[in-house]
Amino acid sequence: MSDGTLTPVTVLGLGLMGSAIARAFLAAGHPTTVWNRTAAKADALTDLGARHAPSVAEAVAAAPLVVVSLLDDDAVASALGAAESALPGRILVNLTSSTPEQSRTRAEWAGRHSASYVDGAVMAVPQGIGTADALVLYSGSESAYRTAEPALRVLAEQGTYLGADHGRAAAFDAALVSVFWLSLFGVTLGVALAEAEGISGSELVPFTPALVGLLPGMLAQTAAQVEAGHYPADDTSISSAYEAFTTLRTVIARHGIDTGVLDASGEIFRRAMDSGHGAEGLARLVTVVAGTR
Repeated sequence: MSDGTLTPVTVLGLGLMGSAIARAFLAAGHPTTVWNRTAAKADALTDLGARHAPSVAEAVAAAPLVVVSLLDDDAVASALGAAESALPGRILVNLTSSTPEQSRTRAEWAGRHSASYVDGAVMAVPQGIGTADALVLYSGSESAYRTAEPALRVLAEQGTYLGADHGRAAAFDAALVSVFWLSLFGVTLGVALAEAEGISGSELVPFTPALVGLLPGMLAQTAAQVEAGHYPADDTSISSAYEAFTTLRTVIARHGIDTGVLDASGEIFRRAMDSGHGAEGLARLVTVVAGTR
């Protein structure tokens, strides 16, 4: 992969993400072989110049770099299990969503079959693959990652290697996506409340950058205080924040909007205060959630 030629690549899995990955490699000129359990999904890619392998074993044998983007870890185990004879010497880059434990187990399995293993977490939607907005996190074999890195830069200029622990990328992914999923429910509640008050959701959009812009600073402050074990109420205390929180819940409940997400959050506030942390800063909630208070 270092002689100046473009690395041949195999892509296993042609869902929305896998297809976007294959298109990015093709657009960059990499000889690209594709495989999918439902063969018809390869048609659009073969029209772009991809080679369709009829079996997963043939697909793995076709390239030194194999990028995997399947539904889940069970699908990865099933697919690669049918290609064991072709694995020796291959670099497997698994971009399938998985838990840290699954990533470590899959790496051990790959090692037993003489393949190098890199786990990855895609922090982008399929449409973002190959653009400046895409971010992919990697962990596992550093030598394998460095070998594959020139090709992987096609997927995301912001490729970041996080270390030798194969589960580290999946752990980063889970932590960061936690912010996303709870933000999704915040958006859901916000739009529902706006509509109930006769405000269209689109009217909120111009004001959201100011709120979203607070998140990086909040994360930095929270992380610093947790690492220091010191939780000053520089901005607000847990007790004060809870009062504002309960006012919000009252407004939402008055319209008959489901308050389940807020009720679960309110319970965390109450546990913190019952444990004597009401005068501390919001970062203290991390230890309450983690059960280490």
